[in-house]
Amino acid sequence: MRTLKHLFATRTGTRRRFPDDVLASIEKAIQSVETRTSGEIRFVVETALDLGDLWLGVTPRERAMRVFAHLQVWDTELRNGVLIYVLAADRDVEIVADRGAAEAIPAADWEKACGLMEGHFRAGRFSEGSLGGVAAVGALLEKKFPPQARDRDELPNQPTLL
Repeated sequence: MRTLKHLFATRTGTRRRFPDDVLASIEKAIQSVETRTSGEIRFVVETALDLGDLWLGVTPRERAMRVFAHLQVWDTELRNGVLIYVLAADRDVEIVADRGAAEAIPAADWEKACGLMEGHFRAGRFSEGSLGGVAAVGALLEKKFPPQARDRDELPNQPTLL
């Protein structure tokens, strides 16, 4: 069943759920959050896994970890980069935090943010879920990583569609 979901998932469907105005809102939300924290957020939506990954049984978490590495979210000065990864075909959200953020913030808090987003997505509220997820991740980062005088925007704020 999972294979069929991935084979029939289309980029057009993903673009319908995440049109340009929603992507622009996500980008603005990330920019706003990052003024209140030294943490960095990347937001990625992937339509579906490749057939090879499906054959190998790659989980959304494993794929998120690969995307985290590929986009070099780990390459921030304070090791507080965070990836919000949405795998549309599986209707799954994964949050991957770099070492500094993962050590400072309990895994259960990241899971709450994922659950918030997944609840909105199940109801078809992709904009609300995305913005709520960015706000939730931002609130977690703000508590542990306040802005710093030498702070700079180290990662792109624009959401990525894969």
